[in-house]
Amino acid sequence: MPLIFAIVFHEVAHGYAANMLGDSTAADRGRLSLNPLVHVDPFGTIVLPLMLAMTHAPLFGWAKPVPVDTSRLRKPRIDGVLVALAGPLMNLFMGALAAVALGGLVWQLGAALGGSGASFLFRNLLNFLEINIFLAVFNLIPLPPFDGGHVVAGLLPRRLALQYAQLERYGLLVLLALLVVLPAISPRLNVLARVVAPIADSIEHFYLSGVNLIPVRGDD
Repeated sequence: MPLIFAIVFHEVAHGYAANMLGDSTAADRGRLSLNPLVHVDPFGTIVLPLMLAMTHAPLFGWAKPVPVDTSRLRKPRIDGVLVALAGPLMNLFMGALAAVALGGLVWQLGAALGGSGASFLFRNLLNFLEINIFLAVFNLIPLPPFDGGHVVAGLLPRRLALQYAQLERYGLLVLLALLVVLPAISPRLNVLARVVAPIADSIEHFYLSGVNLIPVRGDD
């Protein structure tokens, strides 16, 4: 459930950003709803997270992408970058909210909930924080079809950007290479473990240290 909320808010953030910048495509198609059923991608939202959970791998996934027509944006290239960044920034924001809740709400309710109740709330908020941070960092990988790839395409000179954007047609192959092929070849090529996870851990440490929870997290 925390993963579903994280990816739904991620996609809706893209749509809201586009709508604010001139493209109402997502709004016109009813995709600004927070109803998870509107955004479910059978593989990315259900099958993949279940497979990762069963193998004890880091949980992540994706929703059905919110439609964005960059030609309708007021400034297509720079606004396209802002739309791409909106999803990861939403995840970072929700992670920050979870950290604030961990630093205050859990301990205020601890006495009323009892030890097991406070522990349950703590672990779920921590899980929500970690999922959101991981999704933000993972989606900023600078390759299509990730949001980071759209950011790179928006910042490159137009000719290079068009060539770079062509990589999106191989999006599924890129994903499989990052998740399966490269780690199987060598642990040194495991992008998730060697690049995404350390960055996500650093952000998590920053958030938790801001609410004085690093000692608690370290003992978890």
